[in-house]
Amino acid sequence: MAEKELDCLGEACPVPLIKAQNALGTMAIGDVLIVHIDHSCAMKNVPDWAREAGHNVELEEIDDGEWDIIIEKAK
Repeated sequence: MAEKELDCLGEACPVPLIKAQNALGTMAIGDVLIVHIDHSCAMKNVPDWAREAGHNVELEEIDDGEWDIIIEKAK
């Protein structure tokens, strides 16, 4: 299982979503992608997309207005 981090701090949607989609496309099942975000739109769109795509998702608040979206590739 590999782990990859994606720094999307300061980037507004749809950039974090597109970067997450591209990164997951290159990863194997069971790999984990951690997306660092600070934009509230991405906090909703990225997890929603990942869940709809069938991946396991967790959201952690790191700081006030900063989150990590942890996506485990499931398929």
